[in-house]
Amino acid sequence: MKPAVLIASGILLAAFAPALLSAPAQAKTMKECAAQWQEMKASGQTAGMTYRGFSKQCMSGEAAAAPPPPPAEPAAKPSGGRAAMVARLRACAADWKTAKAEGHTAGQKWPQFWSACNKRKKAEGM
Repeated sequence: MKPAVLIASGILLAAFAPALLSAPAQAKTMKECAAQWQEMKASGQTAGMTYRGFSKQCMSGEAAAAPPPPPAEPAAKPSGGRAAMVARLRACAADWKTAKAEGHTAGQKWPQFWSACNKRKKAEGM
């Protein structure tokens, strides 16, 4: 019985080995993929893709994804709310340093001082 199992497994191995070991017909070598990457990089067609991701895709034989079309208009500028918040934060930080150096924090820690200062600056229109 053992010789029959060995013969059957040998036949199966011989039948499926070429399929397991061969690469897809359209797969490229590393040098070909590197040359294609350099061409795409020079023409600005990488579209945020990394070389590592591109090389995996290229060598596996998958078709390269088409880069997304460039945006028609530049994106809208961020709202002024964030800029105003940063300005208040910096102004309150300067106030905090001054008050702390003079000993006028009234026992407050930074979070409490920031909360009160932020409300005050918002009321002032900052």
